[in-house]
Amino acid sequence: MLTEKEMQQIDELIKANIESGEIELVPEDKIFDFLPKKDDVIRIMSFNIRCSGVGVQTAESRYPLVSETILKGDPDSVGLQEATPEWMDYLKDALGDKYDYVGIPREDEGEYSSIFYKKDKYEVEESGNFWLSETPHKESKGWDAACTRICTWAVLRNKETNEKYVHVNTHLDHIGVLARRNGVEIMLNKLKEYENIPAVFTADMNILEGEENYLQFVNSGLMYDTKYKAPNTVNYLTYHDVHPSEQEKSIIDYVMINNKFSADTYRVVTAGIDGKYVSDHFPIYADLYIK
Repeated sequence: MLTEKEMQQIDELIKANIESGEIELVPEDKIFDFLPKKDDVIRIMSFNIRCSGVGVQTAESRYPLVSETILKGDPDSVGLQEATPEWMDYLKDALGDKYDYVGIPREDEGEYSSIFYKKDKYEVEESGNFWLSETPHKESKGWDAACTRICTWAVLRNKETNEKYVHVNTHLDHIGVLARRNGVEIMLNKLKEYENIPAVFTADMNILEGEENYLQFVNSGLMYDTKYKAPNTVNYLTYHDVHPSEQEKSIIDYVMINNKFSADTYRVVTAGIDGKYVSDHFPIYADLYIK
């Protein structure tokens, strides 16, 4: 962990970069925070925590911001992207009183697409991982992908009510067109295996609303975008890279559900912590009910 002096130095750099325009703040009318969580909803979060630095903030300086954000949001489960082994070591400890996780690295010393879940509330009935490739059951890079990509999933059973849902989480490739297209088909096939129970899909899909791979999901007849299903919703970018005005259409993170869930709320959390960006993506969440 960084020393107090090192954190103060980063705070001073952030302030200087805001004043110079190197870091741009979210417009006041687009600052959204977590809403109070109703007792009976299932809150699902998707959060690309960024493997390295964000602006002048190092990954290490952002460790407590990420854990504080997750704990404040109080999700039943959260799908992470870009969780390096170093991030996982920190989060396992920082969230460990409340959360456990499933997931493995996509390759040796690689990133996780892990799912953290409330360990006192849920039991993992089933879980697994597969690669988005021609050989999904072994570590492998698929088609024209720039990176090895993995998908992690878990069936979570409520210990008190016995209700359960499946959570599927991934990070699609930023380069490979075939890799995204075929990877989506693999994930839809996995989701079809659980079409008789509530299912939720979280991801940084690296594609915009309306593009091919987004349409693969929403036109599948299987999964629906909570942004357009929830009566309480917002329309704002999910990727900002510390310059939100330059990323006005950058909606690339999603929470999707099948027809066994209904959505009450969809939210992009732009508020940050103490004036600081938590990541180069905003965390998003949906409050859901099992039908």
